[in-house]
Amino acid sequence: MHTIGKGIVRVDLSYPAVVIALICSGFFVTLATFFKLPTSTSQAIVGGVLGIGLALRAEVNYQKLIAIAESWIICPIMVMVLAFVLMKAMNSILKKFESRSLLMQHTMGRLAILSACYVAYSMGANNAGNAVGPIANLGIFHPKLLLFIGGLSIAVGAATYGKKVAHTVGIGITPLDIPAAFIAQISAAFGMHLFSMLGIPVSTSSAIVGAVVGVGLVKGVKSISTKMVFTILVGWLLTPTLAAAAAYLFFKLISALWG
Repeated sequence: MHTIGKGIVRVDLSYPAVVIALICSGFFVTLATFFKLPTSTSQAIVGGVLGIGLALRAEVNYQKLIAIAESWIICPIMVMVLAFVLMKAMNSILKKFESRSLLMQHTMGRLAILSACYVAYSMGANNAGNAVGPIANLGIFHPKLLLFIGGLSIAVGAATYGKKVAHTVGIGITPLDIPAAFIAQISAAFGMHLFSMLGIPVSTSSAIVGAVVGVGLVKGVKSISTKMVFTILVGWLLTPTLAAAAAYLFFKLISALWG
């Protein structure tokens, strides 16, 4: 939360600046969700804050910005490799227990549910801070209350609009069976949890997409929808760019109108 709030732009943002950054970021995340694309909340909010900082001609902490951008590349690659290795190991284990395949399926089903909970926990630990980080430094509410509101909003969003993105991740990239889903989720959760402990806002979508691709590579490149992966990558590039541009222009417009 501190990384988003003061780590990128070395200036205390005003109320209008924070509101504009959040609105622009939220709009492009919602737009991507409408088109079933697993976009990044962290990328959007970082772009929004950067756009406001540039509009204010404030000092931008480019070292911190580069570190965050690097994590957006490192995280999906790391979890992709981890998922690939774990899936290979899982296949070896499953072959040894072929005679007990039904028992293994039940066990893997339960583990998949637990791993989904771990993913959700890691997502909340990372993305709730992304959403409320710019507000935290305004001193309006206690940070823990803000995080609670952010977490509750994540739950509402998942219940109302999460199905479209879940379909893309679960089916659109590569077919997943129960063991593959478990490995993808546990790999993505580990990556997100690790970066959350380091205080770096990583992309939940890039982590889970990287993990799904890693699992799919075990079956071969042909099992992966390269068209879908390319579309997602384009979305990842456009989200922070458009959020930054929109926040910059919107703030300039509001400043000109209100003097």
